[in-house]
Amino acid sequence: MLEIKNYSKNYGNKSAVKNLSLKIEAGDIYGFIGHNGAGKTTTIKAITGILPIENGDIFFDGMSVKENPIKCKMKMAYIPDNPELYESMTGFKYIKFICDIYEIPSDKREKNVRKYAESFEMLKDLSEPIATYSHGMKQKINIISALSHEPKLMVLDEPFVGLDPKAAYILKEYMKEMCANGGAIFFSTHVLEVAEKLCNKIAIIKNGELIRSGLTKDVRGDNSLEELFLDLAE
Repeated sequence: MLEIKNYSKNYGNKSAVKNLSLKIEAGDIYGFIGHNGAGKTTTIKAITGILPIENGDIFFDGMSVKENPIKCKMKMAYIPDNPELYESMTGFKYIKFICDIYEIPSDKREKNVRKYAESFEMLKDLSEPIATYSHGMKQKINIISALSHEPKLMVLDEPFVGLDPKAAYILKEYMKEMCANGGAIFFSTHVLEVAEKLCNKIAIIKNGELIRSGLTKDVRGDNSLEELFLDLAE
């Protein structure tokens, strides 16, 4: 589904990511863990085509993100940690705008938007300007927009930030459902308990370098993920 091959990124003389290689397969919920500044967001922005890929390559569904960015983006969704939306739009207009970009037919769009807006208890708020929303409500609009176009891959950067416990639970259930239907999830998180319970695979990055990856049970060993992460971080 997704293959990162020897990806590196420098900012001036500073190396943000060093020769990173990972494979995410259909059905995976893959957790990406590391301290602040470890290279997680840089990697995620390269996967989603936000940052140019200068060294190495990233392949989605067999296509190079570097060579076929639009085709790759049409089948994936990206949810950043800080929802930056067009605040003058209503929630409904923003979701419609996203569905237009992904060329979603009106019947599928209407069904999906209603389903996810009801699930996240946002249906009655869709007619209000996004500028009036809380951080959590903006994050819900991002999630509804992403799920509505039925991506094969979801790439998320700290997706649970700002969500109340019920919304976080609903998102986890949709993540599981998507992967059970042949999709894949790649997401960064600081909430190690969530990663331990939700992810079947985990990668740990430190100072831009991959230091451990594989099945969660194998990576963790006899320790909790929190204990392992603290040991490796030191």
